[in-house]
Amino acid sequence: MSNQSEDGLRVWLVERTYSDDEQNLIILTYATPDGEQYYRKERALTSFTDVRDTTAAVDAEPGNLGMVDDPDLQEQYAAEAQRMQEVHDPDDVI
Repeated sequence: MSNQSEDGLRVWLVERTYSDDEQNLIILTYATPDGEQYYRKERALTSFTDVRDTTAAVDAEPGNLGMVDDPDLQEQYAAEAQRMQEVHDPDDVI
């Protein structure tokens, strides 16, 4: 499976957290299968009618990816990204 697509680099959902500062902000973290790079996406939950699907993977521009410097976090992201890749299609709603 290729990690490169026409629209950028495919990254997989590895973490979903809620912002400590903003109660209605959710932070989605996607990572490359090797865990070396991540892409963070913030989403405001403005109302119950504001439904936007969270997919198993997204395509991110390489310039929008950050490097994972912590080896433990890199290992965690790699394991979760690989697990997501094995059990989900990229556009599965999570």
